[in-house]
Amino acid sequence: MSSAFEIIEKDAIVVHIPTATSRVRQRGYDQARLIAKACARNAGLRHLSLLMRLGQERQVGVRRSQRLRQLERAFRIKHPLLVKDAHIVLVDDVVTTGATLEAAAKALKDAGAKKIEAIVFAQA
Repeated sequence: MSSAFEIIEKDAIVVHIPTATSRVRQRGYDQARLIAKACARNAGLRHLSLLMRLGQERQVGVRRSQRLRQLERAFRIKHPLLVKDAHIVLVDDVVTTGATLEAAAKALKDAGAKKIEAIVFAQA
């Protein structure tokens, strides 16, 4: 069985988009983190928690333009030195409009990431 990770360079870092802490408390886990860790392990890549989510606004039922406004400054980089010149594989569980992926990728790019790719596992 082939994997999407087979075409990704071995120095890439797998980074999950963190779920809002209110959702993590409700569920008891961050499913994007679990997915990213499993994918990294199976592909022989590193998984690092490099993004921190600021703000807890729910995205469900919100239009793309409003999502983009809500997410403008939603992510902070935990370890900027690890991001600089890195190849990042961004993992999220569900994509609806792509606004969250765009905001997270922008934060990583602004921190100096050399290349950013994204993998999602469901579309709403």
